[in-house]
Amino acid sequence: MKKFRNIALSILIITTIVIVGCCLFYKYQLTPVSTSEKIVEIEIPTNTSVKQIATILKENHLIRDEKIFLIYVKLMKAHNMKAGYYDIPNNFDVKEIVSLLQEGSKKNPNEISITFKEGINIREFATIVSKNTVNSYDNVLLLLKDQNYLDELIEKYWFITEDIKNSKLYYSLEGYLFPDTYYFTSKEVSTKEIIEKMLNKMDEVLSSYRTDLDKNNLSIHQILTLASVIEKEGKTNDFKNISSVFYNRINRNMALESCATAYYGVGLDFNELGIATNEVIAPVNDYNTYKISGLPVGPISLPSKNAIEASIYPSDTNYFYFLSDNQGVTYFFATYSEHQNKQKDLIASGKWYR
Repeated sequence: MKKFRNIALSILIITTIVIVGCCLFYKYQLTPVSTSEKIVEIEIPTNTSVKQIATILKENHLIRDEKIFLIYVKLMKAHNMKAGYYDIPNNFDVKEIVSLLQEGSKKNPNEISITFKEGINIREFATIVSKNTVNSYDNVLLLLKDQNYLDELIEKYWFITEDIKNSKLYYSLEGYLFPDTYYFTSKEVSTKEIIEKMLNKMDEVLSSYRTDLDKNNLSIHQILTLASVIEKEGKTNDFKNISSVFYNRINRNMALESCATAYYGVGLDFNELGIATNEVIAPVNDYNTYKISGLPVGPISLPSKNAIEASIYPSDTNYFYFLSDNQGVTYFFATYSEHQNKQKDLIASGKWYR
């Protein structure tokens, strides 16, 4: 009898050792393959089986053992893992990997980002779109002439009016597309999708000022026009003073005399440290504020939020003139004589040359 008890005890001990050993082995096989935080990129194709997923993970050195992975998935009833592209850290354990695959991937390897900087114009916008997507430069500009499409936008967006259909405008949506970085699913994105994403952002920006926009004597088209000129005429910290100069001139029925508008009127790009020559100022057009009173017929660039805000909330000053030196420093004056004297001083000190 004692002999049988010893045998039974030995079997129990051995069985316990085997069970504990198996448990420890199983637990170990679920641990991360590496302590490294290196990201491993994998693809789980559509309709991939759990067994195939295990193989993909093993081949990419993300799990220790395929069979143990399959056992874990079966025990946890984690069969709802999703197809997609994943970035998986090398130090994830099986539980974290399975959880990630169940959650699903938002990664799109074909996604593109396009940055439209503040102050660019529609010609530059069309160039950027053509370089980053399948849309051609000419087709972008052609869409902006599509009257039916413009009518759709007028119907859809509260801040867009018949002003964008003025035949005197060079480009219909100049100034209305908000400059920012945008993300799209692929290079196949349509120009309409790009435009409407930028208009949605402009909607968001203008909506935050809507109450004050309604109180302003200028229409939204005029606000965006003024903002676009401010954007081209100085640096961000000067915007509100520049805005005050233009408001003061408008209230006095003085010409704005913006070099930036003169450049735009003849189809040239304006350098922020530049000045309009006689050849640029001379032509009469609906943008050249040396030749017309008040604001140009429409915007001349895509203004930033800071420029839009400055056009709504100008500084309270008695400034009617400003100029910038070759370091980009802007000076403001109440009188023309002050303006001229400062220009002479800058020339004498070598800070004014064109």
